[in-house]
Amino acid sequence: MDVQQPAGFWIRVGACLLDGIIIGIPLAIIGFLITGDFASGQPGENWYLDIISFLYALLLPIYWQGYVVGKRICGVRIVKADGSKLGLGAMLMRVLVGGIIYAVTLGIGLIVSAFMVGIRKDKKSIHDFIAGTYVTHLPPQKEG
Repeated sequence: MDVQQPAGFWIRVGACLLDGIIIGIPLAIIGFLITGDFASGQPGENWYLDIISFLYALLLPIYWQGYVVGKRICGVRIVKADGSKLGLGAMLMRVLVGGIIYAVTLGIGLIVSAFMVGIRKDKKSIHDFIAGTYVTHLPPQKEG
């Protein structure tokens, strides 16, 4: 199945920013209420917030037809490139393995991904290739 109505760079950045505002800020406030400090400077001190953020990015798209809050507002969602249902395996590859690659490359992979989304016709990033996914403007009922 070919990529249908792929979402480009700026709409994906906008969705990510909205997620950061709508999900990230409340999580930071919860962290503050628990620890009494917004940024302690100690790596891993707010590990529970990292776990919540990871589970949000991993599980919500599976149960919400490829959407997270920011993508839903922007009208884009994650789909499998082969047309099958988005599942845990694809999302683990996209979120966990993609994140590891971006970390191991010290962010260079993320920069390359941004250029890929901006330049490629199919708008697929590194984590899309790893997971066999892409981001589309198509709503669930009109899919493939």
